[in-house]
Amino acid sequence: MNTLRIAEILTALVAIEHIYILWMEMFAWETVGKRTFRSLPKDLFKPTKGLAANQGLYNGFLAAGLSWTFFISEANWAANIRIFFLGCVIVAGVFGALTAAKKIFVVQAVPAILALIFVILSC
Repeated sequence: MNTLRIAEILTALVAIEHIYILWMEMFAWETVGKRTFRSLPKDLFKPTKGLAANQGLYNGFLAAGLSWTFFISEANWAANIRIFFLGCVIVAGVFGALTAAKKIFVVQAVPAILALIFVILSC
């Protein structure tokens, strides 16, 4: 398997992960969110539902940007857009690890870092 194919697969997985995060934060915050963010008190989920939905929307923008790259026919342009959005995911993952939960780095930033590495190697 060549580096471009691996980059595409990893990028797709990061996009799918962010679609899942969108769904959880926008539509399942009081159920799945409680199971995911166990360190938060249970009584905070209902009053923070709107805030979580806002975060979910931003995760949806990341997923949309990464998905968009699969429809760009010019390889360099697609790679540049992938690099940008993967960079955004990495920054979000690092910030989340520093401010919310360290596991966010592993769950969110590491897959994006791996995808970014393969995107760069495929250029």
